[in-house]
Amino acid sequence: MRNRYILIADVLVFVVAALGAFVLRFDWFFAHFQREFVLYAVLALIVKPIIFYVLGMYRRYWRYASVHDLLALSLAVSVSSVIMGLLVSIGLRTHAIDQFARSVVMIDWLLTLMATGGARLSVRLIGESRGKSGPHTDREPRRLLIAGAGDAGAMVLREIQRNPQLGLVPVGFVDDDPAKLGKRVYGLPVFAKTRDLADVVHGHAIDEVTIAMPSAPGPVVRQVAEDCLKAGVRSQIVPGVYELLDGNVSVSRLRKVDIVDLLRRAQVKWEGTSGSYVTGRTVLVTGAGGSIGLELCRQVAHRSPGILILLGHGENSLFEARAHLHEHFPGVKLRLVVADVRDKTRIGQVFARLRPHIVFHAAAHKHVPLMEDNPEEAISNNVLGTQNVVSAAAASGVERFVLISSDKAVGPSSLMGASKRLAEGIVQEAARREGRAFVVVRFGNVLGSRGSVVPIFHKQIERGGPITITHPEMRRFFMTIPEAVHLVLEAGGFGKGGELFVLRMGEPVRIVDLAQDLIRLSGLSVSDIPIVFTGVHPGEKLEESLWETGAEVETTEHPEVLRVSEAQPWTSEDLGRAIQSLATAVELGSAATIDTILEQMIPTFAPTRMRAVKTNRAAI
Repeated sequence: MRNRYILIADVLVFVVAALGAFVLRFDWFFAHFQREFVLYAVLALIVKPIIFYVLGMYRRYWRYASVHDLLALSLAVSVSSVIMGLLVSIGLRTHAIDQFARSVVMIDWLLTLMATGGARLSVRLIGESRGKSGPHTDREPRRLLIAGAGDAGAMVLREIQRNPQLGLVPVGFVDDDPAKLGKRVYGLPVFAKTRDLADVVHGHAIDEVTIAMPSAPGPVVRQVAEDCLKAGVRSQIVPGVYELLDGNVSVSRLRKVDIVDLLRRAQVKWEGTSGSYVTGRTVLVTGAGGSIGLELCRQVAHRSPGILILLGHGENSLFEARAHLHEHFPGVKLRLVVADVRDKTRIGQVFARLRPHIVFHAAAHKHVPLMEDNPEEAISNNVLGTQNVVSAAAASGVERFVLISSDKAVGPSSLMGASKRLAEGIVQEAARREGRAFVVVRFGNVLGSRGSVVPIFHKQIERGGPITITHPEMRRFFMTIPEAVHLVLEAGGFGKGGELFVLRMGEPVRIVDLAQDLIRLSGLSVSDIPIVFTGVHPGEKLEESLWETGAEVETTEHPEVLRVSEAQPWTSEDLGRAIQSLATAVELGSAATIDTILEQMIPTFAPTRMRAVKTNRAAI
């Protein structure tokens, strides 16, 4: 309805309200105050429209009137009544009016507020009734249950009621807030808690469930989605409007997924005092531009080191890391070193000059298929690079050294895993030889790290699929980057030397389940995004382990960190000779020699058929 019609209605209201105020105040004596009434009505027709116009009452779209609009209307009515009262007082003082009951102004205020508010509310009601009587769909109506009776759930209900063409018939809500149970939201009941969703679905013949809990944690949303799946009904997740405004939902309408949502266990909690041994010390982090390395730098910087040295091979990643740390930790003194851990001379010079007290060695090649095709790089970086850093650390008097290792080092079948197993041996041998706190920390896959499955899956979901997975039974241990780094700092603090610490990571998760969780938490149904199995990559195992069979496992000062003792399949002399031989093989570019040495050192390692074929062809 156009606002000029609102103005016409207001003019009538102003006159009727003035008349009503006089009649209610004076009853049958009204005839004695006809002159005052006429004067008051004329003033009302002049003052009130002007005040309403100035305060924007005719610049609002009353079809969507809200509480804020009604408050603004109340202000306009009150201001106009105050001015009317002032004019009446002036008239009495100047004897322009002989007598006047001031209560008329109050009664007029109340009547005007009720009438103008009612007129505007009727505009909204008429608009909504027209929307409900609009075009309907020819499809069979679907009975809908809304999970979440908060603001988002109420918004969903109102939109469905306004749009009958959707073919949805809202039946009610489920919600975990005890105060809402048994109550009604916009006329629909809150049946039960979300854990009773299946009973509500079957008891009320529900066809579809809308999950309207945009601020709920991932495990809660995932559980509701799984309950819908078990109950045999389709579910969809509705993001909150605040998520759209804040950028948490992309243009593709996918809900952004917090990495923590994907953990099928409680997140590791930590105290603010952990890792205090780095405070005031010179700390060097290799691979500082990578996912783990940067998080190490963040958590070390949070604990106020004396100097934080970022060492990495990629200048761009180091540049970005420095910008991030300068922004968030302006008081921490940073040193950036562009260097390759494979350059023994350069690494030795860096350590001799900067003299770090504590070293976290995170630089490594980690992608299994790539390392299968590039064995020389895997050995030169993961094995020889570790040897260079450990030697430089020992020579320069480093007190604590922490190697970041991988569960792929357990019974390694891949070249990447074998290289990490040898790297572990190098650090443990140096700890025995030097008598220092050189330790190894081993953990599984890290959610959200560069090149991990989550960013890959998310891009595939944005494209509409398919999600590619190597095997339906592929399982991995998962941990978030902050969790892993926190526990690395913990283990580095109470290590005495030569220990192998393993992070407790819960049960392994099927990659298929992870992908389905990501689909649901993105606001889609698993039926919307196909999953394709591509076959196991060379060197991959269906399931990893965190320690070797027969290993001794004991608890430590931290409940999430375990101390593991494993039997070494080689002597110190064997390890030294193998490293020398591997260095020669890398220099000559002989993948076959690398395979042979690794087979001799690690019983579980076997060269992949793909690399063996390439080697045979090269020999021919």
